[in-house]
Amino acid sequence: MSLYEITSFVLSIISASTPLLLAASGELITEKSGVLNLGVEGMMLIGAIAGFATAHATGNAMLGVGASAFAGAAIAMIFAVLTLSLLANQIATGLALTIFGHGFAALLGAGYVGIAAPTLQKLAFPGLSQIPFFGPVLFDQNFLIYFSFAVLFGIWWFLRKTHAGLILRAVGDSHDAAHAMGYPVLPIRYAAIAFGGAMAGIAGAYLSLYYSPLWSQDLAAGRGWIALALVVFSAWRPFWLLAGAYLFGGITYMSLYLQGLGVPIPSPLISALPYAGTVVVLVLISRDRRRTRLNQPACLGKSFHAVA
Repeated sequence: MSLYEITSFVLSIISASTPLLLAASGELITEKSGVLNLGVEGMMLIGAIAGFATAHATGNAMLGVGASAFAGAAIAMIFAVLTLSLLANQIATGLALTIFGHGFAALLGAGYVGIAAPTLQKLAFPGLSQIPFFGPVLFDQNFLIYFSFAVLFGIWWFLRKTHAGLILRAVGDSHDAAHAMGYPVLPIRYAAIAFGGAMAGIAGAYLSLYYSPLWSQDLAAGRGWIALALVVFSAWRPFWLLAGAYLFGGITYMSLYLQGLGVPIPSPLISALPYAGTVVVLVLISRDRRRTRLNQPACLGKSFHAVA
């Protein structure tokens, strides 16, 4: 392969990995608080159509990103009220949120099929972006790609270096003990869920305003489920999340790359590669129960009811 082909290959993997990293980063914080939200796919779709519609109406793609974050957080609050305040089952409610997100996004987006909207532009650093290979890879990328790295580093710093991060982890590991010490368990979880929803919405904006800058009902294409798997794959650790996102992003791109090369493999089988890879990795991880128990928040998926 020539240097140009290698550069294009790496850029394609980065582009395919970014929505996974954005959505999984938000879900990581949500799960660290002890809440399991399976509605990532639905929140991504709502964010995607909110961003696309806003960008189309205003002519400003960055306003679209803001609208996506707000829409994702707003839809996540439905999940939060049902599971935190009304004590609904988190797994069932998350699945319902995904189904609702699919249907509601399709309804809102019916009038936007085949319509173009302003797209997010790359941020090129003068001079540096002209360096062979490293220039396009490091200094000529979309804003949200840089944002995904900044958020991931911020999450690591927040969880490991701040008192607020310690409180969040305490709530996820033992909500009863955290409540006994005077920490507001429910407000903390509400905030974590809102952050997860906002990040899923931004991941949706990346899809509709940059990666595939046209609206379609199946825009997320299962990426929300892969993002959920990534959190388990990473053992709830931020930098392992980065490695996992780029691994699965690479698998996703390889399926498209093989189709482009005309490999004599049935197209549906090639398209299934990212999801088959997800299943295989999760099966392998589940064999190491000690690693999972050591890193998983102890109260993940458990409802909390404060007793006066």
